[in-house]
Amino acid sequence: MAVDVEGYPICCEMWPGNTADVTTLVPIVKRMRERFRLREITVVADRGMVSQKTLEAFEASDPPVGYIIGVRMRRQKEVNLSVLGSENPWFESVPERSNAKDPAPLKVKEVWVENRRYIVCLNEEERRKDAHDREAIVAHLKEQLRRGDKSLVGNKGYRRFLKVEGKDHFALDEEQIEADARYDGLWVLRTNTVYNAETVAHVYKNLWTVEAIFRTTKSILETRPIYHRWNETICGHVFCSFLALLLKHDLESRMREAGLQWEWAEVIRGLDNLHQVEANFQGRSFLFRSQLHPHASAAIRAAGVALPPTLREL
Repeated sequence: MAVDVEGYPICCEMWPGNTADVTTLVPIVKRMRERFRLREITVVADRGMVSQKTLEAFEASDPPVGYIIGVRMRRQKEVNLSVLGSENPWFESVPERSNAKDPAPLKVKEVWVENRRYIVCLNEEERRKDAHDREAIVAHLKEQLRRGDKSLVGNKGYRRFLKVEGKDHFALDEEQIEADARYDGLWVLRTNTVYNAETVAHVYKNLWTVEAIFRTTKSILETRPIYHRWNETICGHVFCSFLALLLKHDLESRMREAGLQWEWAEVIRGLDNLHQVEANFQGRSFLFRSQLHPHASAAIRAAGVALPPTLREL
């Protein structure tokens, strides 16, 4: 699924189930350029979608493809040492919340390693949560090891804080615990764009809209299960869901612009219950419209649709 910077669905692509994610971005970008006649394009994606080969292909394009990509902090030596070790000052983009509905706090800083540009992002709220979660894990491990219970060693979340001492003896790895704290609340982006660090961070954070779209497609639009045997019918099934997604997104945008409050499930329920019935009485024909649910009424107003009266003669 490709969306624009405002979260509006642009197009959808389908691949065989055994296709590696990292092989899909380059052909998608090529097709989007041809299909929509785009000269400049910036790709925003998480680290699971991108390989070094993909970045090289983007930069070798004419003109180069811009990218904002999440990187692996623990596995990449350059990021782990040079980027996270940078002492560049933080810039506070979003302050700490004053109430629950405020956006999450965010600090950013820019780090260059030779000609490679990185943006380091910090969420102080997440940093405190990560530290609290680790303290809880370590406390639980200490208690279990005191009892001689080694069953937790198979748990990946616990195993990373353990080391082997002697034969079949486990102990806490204090160095690993301290090293893990370096990553609390942090994520790192790599980009070749000229956008300022704050813009890069906020655009990347908007990737949650893609995840939300997939959840909507699978649950609200009930795309799954898919019972088809041919590629064409599978693509048609998913594309119908894509069209429904466009309608849903557009209607919600109109309701938001009109300052209306809504629950999507209530909107659908209200529209499902909207009926019109034809009746004949003494040689005359009438149309009766059912009563309108409040949420459905708000959606219809936002769409600019004029409803017929409750009763009218044909």
